[in-house]
Amino acid sequence: MSMDPIPYDLPDGYTHIYSGKVRDLYTTPEDRLLFVASDRISAYDWVLPTLIPDKGRILTELSLWWFDLLEGVVPNHLRGTNVPSAVRGRAMICDRLEMLPIECVVRGYLTGSGLVDYRDAGSICGVGLPPGLKDGSLLPKPIFTPAEKAPVGEHDRNVTFDEVMMLIGQEEAQELKRLSLEIYRRADALSRERGLILADTKFEFGIGLSGKYVGQVVLADEVLTPDSSRFWPLLEWEPGQAQPSFDKQYVRDWLTSPESGWDRASDTPPPPLPDEVVEKTRAKYVEAYERLTGETFR
Repeated sequence: MSMDPIPYDLPDGYTHIYSGKVRDLYTTPEDRLLFVASDRISAYDWVLPTLIPDKGRILTELSLWWFDLLEGVVPNHLRGTNVPSAVRGRAMICDRLEMLPIECVVRGYLTGSGLVDYRDAGSICGVGLPPGLKDGSLLPKPIFTPAEKAPVGEHDRNVTFDEVMMLIGQEEAQELKRLSLEIYRRADALSRERGLILADTKFEFGIGLSGKYVGQVVLADEVLTPDSSRFWPLLEWEPGQAQPSFDKQYVRDWLTSPESGWDRASDTPPPPLPDEVVEKTRAKYVEAYERLTGETFR
């Protein structure tokens, strides 16, 4: 399912091809891809009717920062930031890839849907875990817990590593797991230096179709942003409870509170976010950016 794009004033030669929960995708006159990060925010598989100001810029600038740091670890699809003025600061020029149908999730701590699976089965995606873990517990080691991608509006399906091998082949599955765990370890170490815990994150990869990365596994989309990752303040980490978080958890919490009046189990869309929730959510995204990069967001 593709959403209606935001009507950006783009020059001739840019053609809209897809809109997801947050990003709008266009072909460029050079037959590359223009990834535009909007200010939309999603939660519980719904795109909310309220925008978070500057969110798309923060996601883009943070992804660019991480792509640069990970240059020697994994190839990525970024080819430049010389984009039309209408989307400057929130867009990237990228190579075309054959995208792999796997969400590559890495968990270093137990929380979210992983906590639910653990309580039900003592494992996540077929990876057994020791008894007695709590919400927020540090796992014995980071684990690869993949999901099969679903269309917008539907749930991704958690799968075992054996299922990933059946979906894309053993060699590529092994490479996705290796790269995902290596990126996580490096990013968590750097985050800790900045006073943050990287609790979990997800990556997307594709296969290069042209240029120097043809046939190789390439990191795509966004990387290590508050949309795709859970960042917790290191000094406030306390297992056994929900952790304060630099991501959209604040929005999720409001939506499921009595104040919102929304029934998550119903088929009705979520209500608009109040101004206070918008402002606090924006502030969390800005703080995550500034803590990680050491730069002031302008």
